[in-house]
Amino acid sequence: MEETPGGERANLAGVRHIVLVLSGKGGVGKSTLSTELALALRHAGKRVGILDVDLCGPSIPRMLRVQDSAVHQCDSGWVPVFVGQDKAIALMSIGFLLERPDDAVVWRGPKKNALIKQFVTDVAWGDLDFLIVDTPPGTSDEHISTVEALRPHQLLGAVLVTTPQAVSVGDVRRELTFCRKAGLHILGIVENMSGFVCPHCSECTNIFSKGGGEELAKHAGVPFLGCVPLDPQLSQSLEEGRDFIQEFPKSSAFPALTHIAQQILDTSQRSS
Repeated sequence: MEETPGGERANLAGVRHIVLVLSGKGGVGKSTLSTELALALRHAGKRVGILDVDLCGPSIPRMLRVQDSAVHQCDSGWVPVFVGQDKAIALMSIGFLLERPDDAVVWRGPKKNALIKQFVTDVAWGDLDFLIVDTPPGTSDEHISTVEALRPHQLLGAVLVTTPQAVSVGDVRRELTFCRKAGLHILGIVENMSGFVCPHCSECTNIFSKGGGEELAKHAGVPFLGCVPLDPQLSQSLEEGRDFIQEFPKSSAFPALTHIAQQILDTSQRSS
């Protein structure tokens, strides 16, 4: 079993690129973007894992329809849950460690931080092209612990998610400050829920105003990765644990998500 100079198991040694998905605000769609980014990268032929460190709201297992799975041990630590018929996406989440799905994680900071460190050092990811890390809202203990634990590894950078309205953009502006203080490279900003495209007439209605994410990216001098519209088909696929990228190529959200994934791929190739 390979170890790092500090004596920890080098379970991230086979991971080529790590991408953090962040936002200063809850409910903006970080888990949705993490899931769809992983699926898009998988369909681009990449080996992908998802590390769900949203300890109080682990929703990705349900989004990928593996919420009833269990985590097993091997010589290198925890074996992640493999998703889909081809077992193409590796997933680790606290959701797999709870005795009952309704259990609340009522933990103080030190216990959360210890689990995050264990997720980084004790999960046998194997060889991956990308590890997508879904984080909770904010800039608190969990974020500091996650960045510190991942810093020695192949950290490509952070994708920040906002919705268009000013309240959300303000919270994400604080996340930008966190990234800069933490020395995190910002891959870009995604504006989620950017208008609702009617499935019948294709007219786009800007429910939450428009353009806040793009304006923030311009002001901050970071890339704007794109707008993802509200899409009933995307919501349906997440509720039912279906592969949106494969099943809904004609959806209005499809080109937006695949364009974001392509930009992440392009950045990773330039950094290699």
